[in-house]
Formats: sequence, C-alpha cells, structure tokens
Amino acid sequence: MAAEEVSETVDHYKTEIERLTKELTETTHEKIQAAEYGLVVLEEKLTLKQQYDELEAEYDVLKQELEQLREDPGIIRCSSQRAFSVVAPRL
Repeated sequence: MAAEEVSETVDHYKTEIERLTKELTETTHEKIQAAEYGLVVLEEKLTLKQQYDELEAEYDVLKQELEQLREDPGIIRCSSQRAFSVVAPRL
C-alpha cells in the first residue's frame, strides 16, 4: 500500500468521522427538543385535567342544587334572596 493510498484512506475516515459526529449532534439536539415538547404537552394535559376535574365538581354541585330546587320550590325564594343580598352591595 502506497503512502498516497494510506493518506487518502485516513482523509476518508476523518471526513466520515466528522460527518457522523455532526449527524449525531443534530440527532441528539432533535431528541432533546422532542423531549422538551413532550414535557410541555404533559404539563398542559395536567392543567386541562385539573380544570376538567374542577368543572366536573362544580357541575355536580350545581346539579344537586337544581335537584333540590325541583324538590322544594320554596328554596328558590331563599336562594334568590341570598343571591340578591350578595349582589346588592356590589351595585
């Protein structure tokens, strides 16, 4: 093997190592970005789940109140008076 062939082979391997290193760096960066995006999505999902749970609890309370109002219409006067007394000071 001539010195020229060895030099070409070494240059080829150096070029290949540089290419692979660059590709590895880019791939690693893309994976990190994907992981960060995944975390953002998970955090948003948690927030939406908490909001959903709160709204569902509020819905259950309102549903119970509605059932009570249907059972005893006299409660409506008490509830509306209470609501008015709460609203009136704000006016």
